[in-house]
Amino acid sequence: MRLDKLLANRTPHSRSEVRTLLRQGAVQVDGVAVRDGSINIDPEQQKITCQGKPIHGGKFVYYLVNKPLGYICATEDRVHKTVIDLIPPECRVKGLFPAGRLDSDSTGLVLLTDDGALAHKILSPKSHIPKYYLIRLARPFQADYVRQCADGITLSDGTECLPAEIKQISGKYVLVCLHEGKYHEVRRMFASMGNHVEFLHRVAMGSVFLPPTLSTGDYLEVFNKDVENLLKSLEFQEVCEQIVTDFSSYSINASP
Repeated sequence: MRLDKLLANRTPHSRSEVRTLLRQGAVQVDGVAVRDGSINIDPEQQKITCQGKPIHGGKFVYYLVNKPLGYICATEDRVHKTVIDLIPPECRVKGLFPAGRLDSDSTGLVLLTDDGALAHKILSPKSHIPKYYLIRLARPFQADYVRQCADGITLSDGTECLPAEIKQISGKYVLVCLHEGKYHEVRRMFASMGNHVEFLHRVAMGSVFLPPTLSTGDYLEVFNKDVENLLKSLEFQEVCEQIVTDFSSYSINASP
């Protein structure tokens, strides 16, 4: 890849700003200042820095974000803060966007990437990638909820939900597995069963788990081999066991 193209793609700088930085000797490849942006480099094998900051060398970037309340899954918004705002400016790349949606009144796992092909696979209804939500109910859990969700719930407006798997984790805390992403689906499902979701926290997608130690608002860079696990499914019981193990660490327990 040409050095100037890498810098234009992997930094907030425009092409003209990249040329200026190169002329100023602000770009180094393997510790040596380089002023010629046309040279070909191997970003995965060579160390590139710009103004002393390392440049991500992979073809794409992937960030797991623990989204706080109030943030929206968009690249920009005039009113609300977006999940992109959680990434420091120096770590943002051109084309970075959220691969999927998580409502502003929900928290937890969101993937940010500039890999459009992977995002398409994740978002495609044909993929049926399982998404797991740890929720807290306002009223006690009822055993019949399991059967109702397994049969597929019809919402008040006639919308039919695909069958979902749920399991009581502790008291009013429930793990929900969906294979689709209708608007406020989890909340509307439980409303149709006479309950109310007080808090919703996405803890996993596919077989990628949100690290329970990742603080609200923080992010973690992951790599392609790990992100590919998004396209793999685990048995629901396996996920339940993992969530039970990590339950005490999730930020949902600290919410009012």
